Amino acid sequence: MSRLGEDGERKAGSGLRAEAQVNEFKENQNIVYASLRPVQTTVLGKTAKVCLAPFSLSDYKLEQPKHSKSLSEKNSNCMMVCQKTELKACEEILIPKMKVIPSKAESSLQKLSLDVHTESSKPGHESPSAATILSVDMESSDEDIIPDMDDFSGLSPYERKRLKNISENAKFFASLHLSESAARLRDMIKKRQPPKTKRKKPNKKENEIGCRRSMRLLKVNPSGVSLPSNPTQPVLIEDENPLLPPGPLEMLPENEDDDHELFKGFLQTWGAMNKTSSKNVEKLPSIKSYKANLNDMVINEDTVHKVTKGSISSVAVHPSESRILVAAGSKSGQIGLWDLTQKHKEDGTYVFCPHSQPVSCLYFSPANPVHLLSLSYDGTLRCGDFSRAVFDEVYRNESKSFSSFDFLTEDAATLLVGHWDGTLSLVDRRTSGTSYENLISSSMTKIRTVHVHPVHRQYFITAGLRDIHVYDARYLSSRRRQPLVSVTEHTKSIASAYFSPVTGNRVVSTCADCKLRIFDSSCVSSQMPLLTSIRHNTVTGRWLTRFQAVWDPKQEDCIIVGSMAQPRRVEVFHETGKGVHSFQGECLGSVCSISAMHPSRCVLAGGNSSGRLHVFMKPGSF
Repeated sequence: MSRLGEDGERKAGSGLRAEAQVNEFKENQNIVYASLRPVQTTVLGKTAKVCLAPFSLSDYKLEQPKHSKSLSEKNSNCMMVCQKTELKACEEILIPKMKVIPSKAESSLQKLSLDVHTESSKPGHESPSAATILSVDMESSDEDIIPDMDDFSGLSPYERKRLKNISENAKFFASLHLSESAARLRDMIKKRQPPKTKRKKPNKKENEIGCRRSMRLLKVNPSGVSLPSNPTQPVLIEDENPLLPPGPLEMLPENEDDDHELFKGFLQTWGAMNKTSSKNVEKLPSIKSYKANLNDMVINEDTVHKVTKGSISSVAVHPSESRILVAAGSKSGQIGLWDLTQKHKEDGTYVFCPHSQPVSCLYFSPANPVHLLSLSYDGTLRCGDFSRAVFDEVYRNESKSFSSFDFLTEDAATLLVGHWDGTLSLVDRRTSGTSYENLISSSMTKIRTVHVHPVHRQYFITAGLRDIHVYDARYLSSRRRQPLVSVTEHTKSIASAYFSPVTGNRVVSTCADCKLRIFDSSCVSSQMPLLTSIRHNTVTGRWLTRFQAVWDPKQEDCIIVGSMAQPRRVEVFHETGKGVHSFQGECLGSVCSISAMHPSRCVLAGGNSSGRLHVFMKPGSF
């Protein structure tokens, strides 16, 4: 029995050492740092208390350990406490807990751990974890909750001091009101806006010279002495287009040479044309003969000449049969006269300036061809009398801008003047002064051209922005009057509208929508139906004078108009829309926007935007 007791004690001792080794291993997992030397050790984690209890061999059973359940519960509690301790280690400001382990107990534990490790390494060995009852008594998680300072009866002095420090720290941080301060700071950051500071401009120094300037600008002489200041004089701003003085103006050519005798001979030539004018216009038998005559008309270097400085805006051909005389009005207010019968072009060309703004309309008087009437945008209408070498003033209105005029009677005693603002003036030249009556046309904001019916002269036609109106001059008054006929087929602005020269049964209009329209005006008192629409490029741009299609005075059913096609040309169309002829030549290298035909001879004159006249005629005409 003694031998059996010794074996039992030996086995119990080995089991005890194995169980202690297991508990020690689990304990060391939760300790951050542990020292085996018998010195004081600082432990930042929880410290477990290990209690050893005696047991008897009879109670030892491998299959059913008595206290396995209690051990697992205690180990789980130990793991939970360790996790909470690690999370709160940074928050607690404590005096580290010191644990003194006796050297004998430490050596015995080390010895037990070595024996357990040796036995567990053997194959088939199972550590009797339930043989020894180990109660691991961890500190409860209740220390997270700070107890009252009076309830320290069951705690050691160290624990009491620790809990006291925790409570004092909590009270200190609560007194700081950090959460409230943080909330106020957030509100201040949100509401606060950066102050708007205006940049202050640096004060300029009075006598500061920023950059290098000339002595003339600094008003000093080369030696550096300042020059005396001159008294300031008012600067007079000159008008680019000043109005000419009212009354007659003497014919003084701008290109006059020293040879005054040559100029006098030029005036005598123009003054003698009143006796040789032809009133009976020769009627061509058919369109074929008319086309044959057009084919004989040519252009050469002798029939091209620059007569004005600016762009030509109006052209008139003298009705003389003995000489070829052409007049051109420019946008600068000049009027150029050219006698093509002269051998030298310079000898037969003279330029006058009776206006200060563009000359939009130019006609020779039907009663006295020695008179050349010109109308300008400057609000003046003048008559150039070559027999007296003077430009008489027929009508003047500085508050108006004239656009066009026509003779209301055959003796040229009464004129009808159109204004750009849509009003009309009736001018009677038989009175001592200039008498006129303003006439307001209905729904016409602008009037570009005015033309009188060649047979029934009480009717006249006006071309506005997009409408064409026909009026009866007998019923016009200062009050608003509705027109007899209103044509509204045009989609863009209209450049001109003219009656046919002989019967007046047709009206041709030029529109910016690239169409030439022919209307039936045989019954002007009711309506004017559209007969033909001719496709034609009329987009000249801002630098070229606008096209104006005019009737050939020798042919009732043919119109003449410039062209943008290449090579440059002047085209002739029949009223049916068919092309009759195109005037071309090597000497025609520009666009002739304004054209005029001689009333009885085969002579065509076209003006371009550089002040140059191009004349087509039959060879040997002079």
